[in-house]
Amino acid sequence: MKKTLSVLLAVLILCAGLVPCVSAKDTKVYDNVILMIGDGMGQNHLALAKQERGITLFMEEECDLRGYSETRSFSSAVTDSAAGGTALSSGVRTTNRYVASYWYDPLDWFSVPRTLAEAAKRSGRRSGVITTDTTDGATPASFTAHTSDRGNSTDISTQQAKSDFDLLWGGAVKTFDPALAAENGFTVLTTKREMDALQTGSKSFGQFDYDTMWHVDAPEGSTSPTLSEMTEKAISLLDNENGFFLMVEGAHIDKFSHNNKAAEAAEALEEFDHSIETAVNFARKDGNTLVVITADHETGGITLIDGKYTYTKTGHTGADVPLIVFGSNDLIENGKPIQNREVARRIGQKMGLDKFPVSDPGKIPTFYQNILHIVSESNWGGRSIPKAIWDLTADLFANLIPKK
Repeated sequence: MKKTLSVLLAVLILCAGLVPCVSAKDTKVYDNVILMIGDGMGQNHLALAKQERGITLFMEEECDLRGYSETRSFSSAVTDSAAGGTALSSGVRTTNRYVASYWYDPLDWFSVPRTLAEAAKRSGRRSGVITTDTTDGATPASFTAHTSDRGNSTDISTQQAKSDFDLLWGGAVKTFDPALAAENGFTVLTTKREMDALQTGSKSFGQFDYDTMWHVDAPEGSTSPTLSEMTEKAISLLDNENGFFLMVEGAHIDKFSHNNKAAEAAEALEEFDHSIETAVNFARKDGNTLVVITADHETGGITLIDGKYTYTKTGHTGADVPLIVFGSNDLIENGKPIQNREVARRIGQKMGLDKFPVSDPGKIPTFYQNILHIVSESNWGGRSIPKAIWDLTADLFANLIPKK
């Protein structure tokens, strides 16, 4: 039995980078992709927002192609934001709480799934992530980091600070190291004024007020931007002749739904809708931008009871969520569902990626690549060969120890 399991694991590891791509019906490749994720946003959240705010929604009025995303994770019929985000970022299903890591390789020893944000950078595009959550939150992390648990905040923030993304903006987090980010070329932002002052070509890391960004209008005295303001500025910074990828998350739809706060969740959804309007208006003018709007899961079990949309739960549900498209008439079939991981795969197609999903080396392959690099150096970095290899070994085992 043990031998059989070992063989199975070996086959899975070897096949990690061989996930087949979906065949495309349309050969059109888009320079720009804007993926907009309303965290926790089920179909009835749209009705709740209209009920509470007395509004129409841009995403319903102006986007004709609408279907649904099926949201289960590998480990459960009800996904969390980490596994849901991983499906949308990487085109693979994983276990709840895993952040862009394979279910069979939680410590990332052998391989990790490449995310759309990472693939965009490799393709020569600019790439960015913005959220009303903290920057180490499960959804932004699933596009910008790889770790076995969404609670590994220090690990996530360190990977992000060392990354080559063009911008990563969200709520401030204690584990963020501004000095490390600055060493890696990031301009650290804490106010809207600093954001507005950024010039094209800059690399920036936003640490804003978590309680401001979800509002339709920033509260009096606030110095932080709203989500729609971040979306407009991010697009202007990322737009270039080689194209870009941008993920925009409205996180507070989920956060307020966990507490059944209908008024606040509805306002957060309206602000998310304003961000969609910003993205779609850019796409209309540009003519080569794909906008995809969806959610990672539904939160709150909103149901029509006695003529009013009402919360029936405080947790996530397995309900299908909206999948809305602007800029393509064939990414999905109108009114039909697809799996959440299929969303990322089809976006990868539309970006013209040669392979997606695809794997990148994990800790062990990277460790041996580093050894080969050291061996190829003539001066050994000023260290003896044993000392150099010892340093790498110590670093490897430090990374392999599970973080609590």
